[in-house]
Amino acid sequence: MLLEVRDLHVEFRTREGIAKAVNGVTYSVDEGETLAVLGESGSGKSVTAQAVMGILDTPPGRITGGRILFQGRDLLTLKEDERRKVRGARMAMVFQDALSALNPVLTVGDQLAEMFTVHRGASRKDARAKAVELMDRVRIPAARERAGQYPHQFSGGMRQRIMIAMAMALEPALIIADEPTTALDVTVQAQVMELLAELRRELRMGLVLITHDLGVVADVADRIAVMYAGRIVETAPVHDLYRAPAHPYTQGLLDSIPRLDRKGRELYAISGLPPSLTAIPTGCPFHPRCPRARDVCRTDDPPLYEVSADRRSACHFWRETLRKEPLDAPR
Repeated sequence: MLLEVRDLHVEFRTREGIAKAVNGVTYSVDEGETLAVLGESGSGKSVTAQAVMGILDTPPGRITGGRILFQGRDLLTLKEDERRKVRGARMAMVFQDALSALNPVLTVGDQLAEMFTVHRGASRKDARAKAVELMDRVRIPAARERAGQYPHQFSGGMRQRIMIAMAMALEPALIIADEPTTALDVTVQAQVMELLAELRRELRMGLVLITHDLGVVADVADRIAVMYAGRIVETAPVHDLYRAPAHPYTQGLLDSIPRLDRKGRELYAISGLPPSLTAIPTGCPFHPRCPRARDVCRTDDPPLYEVSADRRSACHFWRETLRKEPLDAPR
């Protein structure tokens, strides 16, 4: 097992109270595997990733429980200097806003070269050559000339390619890509996802892909973990989840995707809003928005039921969703 997150809890102390941003998340990633973590904004996807990377803002955030095992080592027990050696060299992250993540006063070549001078002790000349090689590897045209340019001189898609080059510079075992296609047009999204998939196959690295867009991950993910209100509500192999989801929230996300065979029909939307993380409802956190909710859902928090050997669903009535029983059944 490359990465294993076990029962992770992360809280933020706010003026409104304690926000339980991550509430018992468990997932794993094998070498060469892509795990897509899906969910609406505020579901805890990025906070979980920040906790794994060791870049959580503390305060106000703090990890209150759980373990993060990377290649057999619990990262939460490491000292900061040991954690820093893992970060970048063994695991890396691609951020969603490349323009904010890149230093605006340094050329992209210098920023890429820094990875080799700091972590590998390379000379400036060798590091610069490596930077150009990386830019060429992620298909940036005229890489040698463009290495001397600044982030604002690149398009959004090209900046995201630079972020990917920076993440893979030291050939880490794991890359976490946090919404890597945000604000990109559909064609560029496809190119970025194809690039990530190609690099994963080439380097045999694990990939955690964080997104809210089910359409983005259909062709690249091996497994999917769906998050809601800081929890995992469903995990499944990608094809099984798309064919027959086992949680009403996942079903709602799938039904919200525009489809050609539904031309002229109103686009489905999940009713209501996600709960405040300072006041998560009792029972199933999704029950105020769930068309299948019954009395037990309002009082009993569902565990992750075993749907099959490699599937889990946090729904008391997952069998109904899996069989796609009508939503107007008696409650």
